[in-house]
Amino acid sequence: QVQLVESGGGLVQAGGFLSLSCAASGIISSINAMGWYRQAPGKQRELVAAITSDSITNYADSVKGRFTISRDNAKKTVFLQMNTLKPEDTAVYYCNADVYTGSTYHKIYWGQGTQVTVSS
Repeated sequence: QVQLVESGGGLVQAGGFLSLSCAASGIISSINAMGWYRQAPGKQRELVAAITSDSITNYADSVKGRFTISRDNAKKTVFLQMNTLKPEDTAVYYCNADVYTGSTYHKIYWGQGTQVTVSS
């Protein structure tokens, strides 16, 4: 069984910053891409940022220049540094990971979500 556990959400004023982390545990052979998504009330879940196993990154236009995704492969952890936060960044943030549990079998796993609230 693979688990993703997120931490670091909270309440911050507009213009502030937060750091999220997500650690994978369990029977893991390797991890391919990892990413962060978010879902605001009444909206669909959307991609925030993603990072490949060799650290190629991709960002939503709305967070480019403000958010930075990174990963520590040895610790099976992905990070999201969020700067210059805006009220519209308020959402539940979910991490995901494309996890290989064997040589060929892989599956997308999701974390439980962490609330980020940005006050104006």
